[in-house]
Amino acid sequence: MKFFIDTANLAQIKEANDLGILDGVTTNPSLMAKEGIKGEEAVLKHYVDICNIVDGDVSAEVISTDYAGMIAEGEKLAALHKNIVVKIPMIKDGIKAIKYFTSKGIKTNCTLIFSAGQAILAAKAGATYISPFVGRLDDISFDGMELIAQIAHIYQVQGYESQILAASIRNPIHIIKSAEVGAHVITSPLSSILALLKHPLTDSGLAQFLADHAKSNN
Repeated sequence: MKFFIDTANLAQIKEANDLGILDGVTTNPSLMAKEGIKGEEAVLKHYVDICNIVDGDVSAEVISTDYAGMIAEGEKLAALHKNIVVKIPMIKDGIKAIKYFTSKGIKTNCTLIFSAGQAILAAKAGATYISPFVGRLDDISFDGMELIAQIAHIYQVQGYESQILAASIRNPIHIIKSAEVGAHVITSPLSSILALLKHPLTDSGLAQFLADHAKSNN
């Protein structure tokens, strides 16, 4: 399973990349705004800065909701860097845009997936990635992992090649469960990735090893 980090913060991206386990980055307009990135030129430059840190796919989201607008934005984004993946919303014109970009050899990420039906349409259109939002489903008392498992089963049965990118990850358990049920990728805040490192027995075991080593050298 690939690990993407869901942020526009360059320091966090670098920290995750330095771990040696980072495969890519996802961003969205909200994450850009959180970092104070304003204006089209600044946003485009920021995408390039991210691509210069990570040697992997970087999802850059369009903000248009009509076909012509998504095509124009997507082509501009794709021209920025070879690692750019055009992030498209799961709407009618979005499916049409994904089909267009697929025909041009441009990678896409279909975002805001909340049902198996939506995942089927995105795969049929040729999306490189589809992004079910696990945490947001959990927020409305629906099991987000159940959806990931359902999509994974359908894709296996039908032979669809789109990669399931579990998004809206809230905690390390989401990451582990995503791996269990067949997600190809997770995209997560840095905090959830770093939380995978932690276990109280690791901490206590290391403390004991160091204490015993200190005794043996006295």
